[in-house]
Amino acid sequence: MKALLETDFRNLTLLARGKVRDIYALGEYLLMVATDRISAFDHVLATGIPGKGMILTQLSLFWFDHLRDIVPNHLISANVKEFPEEVWKYRRELKDRSMLVTRAQMYPVECVVRGYLAGSGWKDYVATGMVCGNRIEPGLRECDRLSRPIFTPATKSFRGTHDENITFDQMATLVGGEAAERLRDISLSLYNAAAEHAESRGILLADTKFEFGVTPMGMVLADEALTPDSSRFWLRDQYSPGRAQQSFDKQYVRDYLESIHWNKLAPAPSLPENVVNRTQQKYLEAYRLLSGRPLAV
Repeated sequence: MKALLETDFRNLTLLARGKVRDIYALGEYLLMVATDRISAFDHVLATGIPGKGMILTQLSLFWFDHLRDIVPNHLISANVKEFPEEVWKYRRELKDRSMLVTRAQMYPVECVVRGYLAGSGWKDYVATGMVCGNRIEPGLRECDRLSRPIFTPATKSFRGTHDENITFDQMATLVGGEAAERLRDISLSLYNAAAEHAESRGILLADTKFEFGVTPMGMVLADEALTPDSSRFWLRDQYSPGRAQQSFDKQYVRDYLESIHWNKLAPAPSLPENVVNRTQQKYLEAYRLLSGRPLAV
């Protein structure tokens, strides 16, 4: 299977091409297409991961359904036969990797929840004893489980830019105090429900990020949900705090790029076949474990 790196639906209006998703206007709706692009260190790499967009889409659909009682989501349909007729000619590209969604006015923040001390949260803790303004008990090790999940928002990353962790007060300035409190509370509820399910499937949900928007019907969960692109998943049986954990996210790719001493400037390098294959396997395994069913790509 060849990786789909970019779509070109010429009779449709392309609104945005992000690090992974191509977004088209379809009247009152949006068509979101998850490509097989993969990014690291704020660069889209020259090599894609075949089937990655399908895995992201199918896992998001699983979580949208699993968490629908906590907050509505923006999904209208993932069945191409139910999409407007003008896209049917692209059904081969769209199958299993696209969603027809409601347009939403998106909040300009990433709603990050951390249950474990890893990544930028660990670096912040080592430097300050805090994580994005949250005071954390002293003496913790890398990847230790926190006494309770914490909400650590960030500014949204657009293609070519970098996420920046912000405090809750800074988020409230951006979106308003009432919206900030609601986004925090919903994000924590989503994390807790997802973490409980994941752990029952042998997976620890170390951290994740959500995106939300507002539609005429109110606040909705949007974009993707709890995928290896937006979350840090660890195998429960291999969990050992005090060091970095093996994960189902892009860390395998990041480790390879560090090993070749890439300067993290454009142009981004290609990935060798073994790294592509191993990354695909990690994403597929995450889907199988979390959803309880296999996926053919």
